[in-house]
Amino acid sequence: MIPIHEDEHLLVLEKPSGLLSVPGRGPEKQDCLSKRVQDRYPEALIVHRLDQDTSGLLLMARGIEAQRRLSKLFETRQVKKRYVAVVAGQPEQTQAAVETDEDGWRTIDGPILLDWERRPLHIIHPDGKASRSRWRVLQSSHSDSFGTSLIELEPVTGRTHQLRVHLQSIGHPMLGDSLYAPPGIKALSPRLLLHAQELAFVHPFTEQAMAFKAPVQWSALSPYIAGHQPQA
Repeated sequence: MIPIHEDEHLLVLEKPSGLLSVPGRGPEKQDCLSKRVQDRYPEALIVHRLDQDTSGLLLMARGIEAQRRLSKLFETRQVKKRYVAVVAGQPEQTQAAVETDEDGWRTIDGPILLDWERRPLHIIHPDGKASRSRWRVLQSSHSDSFGTSLIELEPVTGRTHQLRVHLQSIGHPMLGDSLYAPPGIKALSPRLLLHAQELAFVHPFTEQAMAFKAPVQWSALSPYIAGHQPQA
């Protein structure tokens, strides 16, 4: 797998949907982004992950010290991540009472907990870890009986399945989501329509501002997917 950026300390890659970030359990789940990268860069170490069905930008460290410094940036929320997704319904209408900031962003606060009896599913639960996501609508469509919306998302925290759980919790699951969308919504797309399209941070060694984009031309109009798609 060829990075979209590399230097002596880090790699920036674009993960395709359907590829694991790290190995799973069992021999059939050993193919993953980290292994493919380590075949070419043996010193590469994982810093954060994307869900298997999510595509987009992912950062890897080159060596232990780089991993330590980059992990610290994530822990202290100094890495800006921005996603795009297509969801069922019209969240601007159902969430009209939720206050927006000057740029049109709304916030979802919902503690997330692993549902042990149905794992890997996660749920909103008072015993869960505090979680916050920001979202705003880019485009809406009423072409379907229920409508769909193209939205932009920023995870403030980084919980497992956070964006998927938060959008499902307000009644707007993502198209193609095999875990959190009902069958009719899942069937609208051959893949989960969630993509990490922007990543920005200050380089932990050079202190240079780094910003990367891997945009997709998705739409709230069927068939929803157009333009560039990351390749496996």
